Amino acid sequence: MTLRVVQWATGSVGTAAIKGVLEHPELELVGCWVHSAAKSGSDVGDIIGGRPLGVTATDNIDDILTLDADAVIYAPLLPSVDEVAALLRSGKNVVTPLGWFYPTEKEAAPLEVAAQAANVTLHGAGIGPGAATELFPLLLSVMSTGVTFVRAEEFSDLRTYGAPDVLRYVMGFGGTPDSALTGPMQKLLNGGFFQSVRLIVDRLGFAADPEIRPSQEVAVATAPIDSPIGVIEPGQVAGRRFTWEALAGDVPVVQITVNWLMGSENLDPPWSFGPTGERYEIEVRGNPDTFVTVKGWQPETVEEGLTSNPGIVATAAHCVNAVAATCAAPAGIQSFFDLPLITGRAAPHLSR
Repeated sequence: MTLRVVQWATGSVGTAAIKGVLEHPELELVGCWVHSAAKSGSDVGDIIGGRPLGVTATDNIDDILTLDADAVIYAPLLPSVDEVAALLRSGKNVVTPLGWFYPTEKEAAPLEVAAQAANVTLHGAGIGPGAATELFPLLLSVMSTGVTFVRAEEFSDLRTYGAPDVLRYVMGFGGTPDSALTGPMQKLLNGGFFQSVRLIVDRLGFAADPEIRPSQEVAVATAPIDSPIGVIEPGQVAGRRFTWEALAGDVPVVQITVNWLMGSENLDPPWSFGPTGERYEIEVRGNPDTFVTVKGWQPETVEEGLTSNPGIVATAAHCVNAVAATCAAPAGIQSFFDLPLITGRAAPHLSR
């Protein structure tokens, strides 16, 4: 049976998700919500730079709520509980990369009520990208006994992130250190990464303090740096590091870190990607230890990343591949461990 899918928002993740839906043998794109009035009324194929698809984008929420569809891939810049609740109440399953993969009872309550009332499901597909900071470390932990520490860490060059307004006004690049450290980014990230840490703590059974310890640091440019927001001048923020830790007593047991740099030159402190380059690292200490480096989710060049960033495509792909399982799941908020193991599908020209 083919599932009818709506894409909510057509930023970088949304565009990649649309392309993923078009490749998936069990999915059909039937609708698309856009934030911009300029995009409303356009064929979705034109919006993503492809052939016409016969699906017209709309900026009217009611158009989406009344549309006959099985699922929505919800990927705006910032999440809205009211929007997701409305989608669920309209009888649509929702898959999203923006959280709700391990919400607190308070965070879950209004969405659980909406999902149960309409007999549909909400599935959060993780973050960093697409569950790299929580599901993947937990999957690797099965290879160890006596686990004492889990770490997931990202090293990325944000010159490949073609969203200048987000980089400057949300993430704080190109501003002063004080404005970056007091800006909205830490709070925005806490919403997802707190869930990642709590999920690992709870699944592994660590006797950790319930209060997660966040921290942030900045690096400034020591010489002009070209970036998607223009030239970052000396003294302006050109690197950001965020860390979240769970402690058992005074011993860290879970640590998640993101290192976001505008290149690895002309920074103070002199942060760099080291000889391994951009990557994701996953570490599980136990008997035995496991250490995994993931390559391929970052582009080979800045120019390539500005055209199509693999990490963003991976985030979207996880959502696309989770649609069928989400639609088949019991009503309510369903996590990674409530759904069956999700996999990708063969490319159309190689599929059965």
